[in-house]
Amino acid sequence: MRYETITLDVAQGIATITLNRPEAYNALSLTLGRELFGAVLEVDEDPAVRCVVLTGAGKAFCGGGDVKEFTQSLPRIGILIKELTTFIHGVVSRLVRTPKPVITAVNGVAAGGGLALALAGDLVVAAESARFTMAYSRIAATPDGSSTYWLPRLCGIRRAMELFYTNRVLTAKEAVEWGLATRAVPDAEFPAAVRALAAELAQGPTLALGRGKRLLHLSTTESLETQMEHESQAIAQSGHTEDFAEGVAAFLEKRPPVFHGR
Repeated sequence: MRYETITLDVAQGIATITLNRPEAYNALSLTLGRELFGAVLEVDEDPAVRCVVLTGAGKAFCGGGDVKEFTQSLPRIGILIKELTTFIHGVVSRLVRTPKPVITAVNGVAAGGGLALALAGDLVVAAESARFTMAYSRIAATPDGSSTYWLPRLCGIRRAMELFYTNRVLTAKEAVEWGLATRAVPDAEFPAAVRALAAELAQGPTLALGRGKRLLHLSTTESLETQMEHESQAIAQSGHTEDFAEGVAAFLEKRPPVFHGR
């Protein structure tokens, strides 16, 4: 499929989706939202993909909603925003629900909806020059893209309120300290660090990683006993996979396992 506002590359089990409107800080236009949703569905269904990386082209990860498009569409702004959020919320839902590991590689500013996209990653790797901010109240808007779901869980209600009320800008290191990012790496090392992590995950026990991911998300709503039942069922299912047989054999033979995602 051909895209105008994103690129999609699949190689060695890694699908890299790049937001590709660098001249607009990769702002979320309606076209980008639609294309991003399509790309996420594509990599979710592709059996060759064992890890997904979402990043941005140029100096920004994603500057949030396309304010220029908003301005040009004020008479029908409610329709535009509902259509755009339908796509973006679908993207977030699919990234969170896909059994494949997802890395959001935050190469620059992540603002508004861009912050929400960054938080949708299972692992968030940020370049040291990256910045994280909500930016919604600056244009008299309320948060979207799942940010009001993630922020209270990741950094607490007080800090979430501060981010929304004041549009405080967090450095990459502060984002790590607040629990919004997994790690911050020097800009010069950023591409290599993302590639190495993606390669590691793409060579991992894909089915087990996906089941573990689902268990961790279920834990936010389930009781202790129900969660333990989910765990029991999942690990029993894992025992029937080829990767499990390989993993225990490699352990006993004192060698690195070779997983195939089956």
